[in-house]
Amino acid sequence: MEQAKKETISTLDTGSSRTLADRVCHQLKDDIITGRLSQGSKIVEEDLAREHGVSRGPLREAIRRLEAMHLVQRIPHAGARVVTLSEKMMSDVYSVREALEGMSTRLAAEFIKPKEVDELWLLLEQHEKNIDETEGTVYFQREGDVDFHIRIAQASQNQLLVKSLSSELYQLIRMCRYRTAKAPSRPTKALGEHRQIVDAISRRDGELAEILMRRHISGAWQIARELLLKDYHD
Repeated sequence: MEQAKKETISTLDTGSSRTLADRVCHQLKDDIITGRLSQGSKIVEEDLAREHGVSRGPLREAIRRLEAMHLVQRIPHAGARVVTLSEKMMSDVYSVREALEGMSTRLAAEFIKPKEVDELWLLLEQHEKNIDETEGTVYFQREGDVDFHIRIAQASQNQLLVKSLSSELYQLIRMCRYRTAKAPSRPTKALGEHRQIVDAISRRDGELAEILMRRHISGAWQIARELLLKDYHD
């Protein structure tokens, strides 16, 4: 009886720790992506544990998850730090994005269901409302099914592509995208490009859809690169 009670308590403690780790990981992830935790800044466990009201255990689990997302790096003799988006790293991310998302868009044009096309149009209508609410200044999508790019990947019906774009690279991609989301005229232009992509997909024109997606991501990289160079000069 006593042993069963201990096992129950242990299970509850583990579940509680996981819940705390989930919460802290989610908050730290958003803080890194949006820049509230600055790039290259040192992860000070004591300060973060106090700020988020948790013990070191859940915090360390959250940090491990952020490392797996490539948002935190462990540097020898320097500890854990928020990732720094260097020009080389961002160039690599956008190159991979262009290749993988171009492919997923071409496959989506082949395999997408009529219902999914309708859902993409409805999603872009919602995105337009969100842009209008910020007076055209921001187009930053929440993660998951409300993310246009993830919905395209899902429509490709290629699970390796979905995993690569929605898991292994996703948060780093979002961090890069956040930098371009507020660029002047980018929100309206990006929305227009998304509509052209959906139009090509709806007409089952995979070749055009892939070209449009590649062009869209290449344009985003040019803006990101200009912003990065501006940061270096300021």
